[in-house]
Amino acid sequence: MSARSSLVDVRNAVLDDAGLTNAQVRAFVHGWAEVTGAARIEVVNASDDARLLREAVDAGELLPAGEGRYYSRSHAKDTARSEERTVVATDDPADAGTYNNWRPASEMRPLLEERMRGASAGKTMYVVPYLMAPPGSPLEAYAAGVELTDSRTVVLHMIRMARVGVAHINDLAAPNTFVRAVHVTGDLDTLGQGTPDDQRYFVTFARERTILHYGSSYGGNALLGKIAHGLRQATFDGWASGEFLAEQFLLLGITDKQTGRKYHVCGGMPSASGKTNLAMTLAPDALGDRYHVDFYGDDIAWLRVDPADGRVYAINPEFGVFGVAKDTNELTNPTAVAAIAPGTGTIFTNVAYNADAADVWWEGRTPEPPADVTGWRDWKGELISERPDGERNAPWAHPNSRFTTTLEHVPNIAADFDVPRGVPIDAIIFGGRTRDREPLVRAITDLAEGVYDGLTLGAEATFAAEGTEGVLRYDPMSMRPFMAFPEGAYAAHWLKVIGAATDQPIFAHVNWFQRDPDDGHFLWPGYRDNLRALLWLVQLRNGEVSGTPTPVGIVPTADELDLTGMDLRPGDLDRLLTIDVPRWRQEMAHRAEHLEQFRDVPEAIWEAHRRVAAALDAPQT
Repeated sequence: MSARSSLVDVRNAVLDDAGLTNAQVRAFVHGWAEVTGAARIEVVNASDDARLLREAVDAGELLPAGEGRYYSRSHAKDTARSEERTVVATDDPADAGTYNNWRPASEMRPLLEERMRGASAGKTMYVVPYLMAPPGSPLEAYAAGVELTDSRTVVLHMIRMARVGVAHINDLAAPNTFVRAVHVTGDLDTLGQGTPDDQRYFVTFARERTILHYGSSYGGNALLGKIAHGLRQATFDGWASGEFLAEQFLLLGITDKQTGRKYHVCGGMPSASGKTNLAMTLAPDALGDRYHVDFYGDDIAWLRVDPADGRVYAINPEFGVFGVAKDTNELTNPTAVAAIAPGTGTIFTNVAYNADAADVWWEGRTPEPPADVTGWRDWKGELISERPDGERNAPWAHPNSRFTTTLEHVPNIAADFDVPRGVPIDAIIFGGRTRDREPLVRAITDLAEGVYDGLTLGAEATFAAEGTEGVLRYDPMSMRPFMAFPEGAYAAHWLKVIGAATDQPIFAHVNWFQRDPDDGHFLWPGYRDNLRALLWLVQLRNGEVSGTPTPVGIVPTADELDLTGMDLRPGDLDRLLTIDVPRWRQEMAHRAEHLEQFRDVPEAIWEAHRRVAAALDAPQT
């Protein structure tokens, strides 16, 4: 018997012992084990988590961070998504868009195979079967996947972020309908990150439903069920099938305990625009007796119209939270603080770490860093106590440091978060971090104008996207880094899917970050008080309030917002609810230029743009 035949037999024995019976999955595993040169394979189920954690700690891949919490430090050049190295590849040039970095699949596959060949020699190739939807979901056919990875830490993150287990891929309705995902870390010291010789590639072969990522172990590049499948591949699948939307959306529920009615809101906010904080918000103390907020998800939602009642329904395909640590504390997000408490199995990445105290810290966790710096190391692993004078005040944690925890640890997780049908959507909101122009909330009742507003969403660049902090850029629907097909077709798909609903959600744009132009203070306190804007929005949809029409939507009147328990300056409230028409007129030219980048933008979107522009140019009453 040849050595190769013997190795195949060993792999088959491992797959047999794991109970993996899907023949197509087995062939996929064998094929990529040959390409990567992995020394061994291991099939993973969620029940393996405790053992894998022990092994990772013993190997020094994770460090203990108190009871039931863990710390990992990534390579210093591997701390964020790399959009310029992220590609959507097909063999149809018509799939090229402005943002999807389209390349021919026939060109990209050999490049990836060349880099991956033999790159896992001596390592274990972990086989991670997963599902990115509640079992039994109408969208389950698009949710199954298998990630092959040479990183145990990636496996542990995947167990927290997806439903992991062999059963999810053994009994597929069609055995071949799973996403093939391969992650190979590579030698991070020699990949030339950010140089002309950069060797990294993160490629979604969308029409083949195959994902090949090489050259990173950072979450957004390596947890292939999350962004690469849950967003990039899924948004393409939704378009190709015509069935659904896959969006970088939060999803929350609001229960009015007085009336018994429950509302669901989803929406897109680019990084650092408050999406996770809003998704995890609680009712302000003054309104807590009447309203309860349920958490469903903070990052991805898949939306479809249920023909049974004509409403838009949404699911969170994920099973966990991959949150930004920076500025997370008891004031900004008490829900997240509880979700990452001792005993939750949370994994922290690139925060500051103290091995002696088995503790972690990041900017914003407390008002000031620990006074006693003994034992504290920054995200690069360097002792704070040994910093040179010029670096004394440098951040301890990386600005894109993260925590990973499962949904079950979020204290206000909705009881029905895993219902296969999903939950009915009452409102779709967009919001970016902007200092001016955008009021607290403006509602949009026209479908085309709502989609138009999402397509022209503006946000500041963030470290998660390797941007320059404070620079405003357009980020359609907060999907700019995740677009998998042309933007014009994307807009048409939105109009088609939401337009099929006989009971459509209301659209809105929110902004918690408007500042006083003189002294720079925030006009709105934010955090839990943001719920007040959402309450007004669902009341508007119900016809309980009417608001004030403006050229860019309906804004609340001062007496319609429930401000119980707040102490806003009267001038601040007036500014929060006022449209700066001259500033908006300037904005319209930028929006037109932005949309002109995209081919085949539906005429309905251009008509919406012209209606808004004409309303702004008309005499204001």
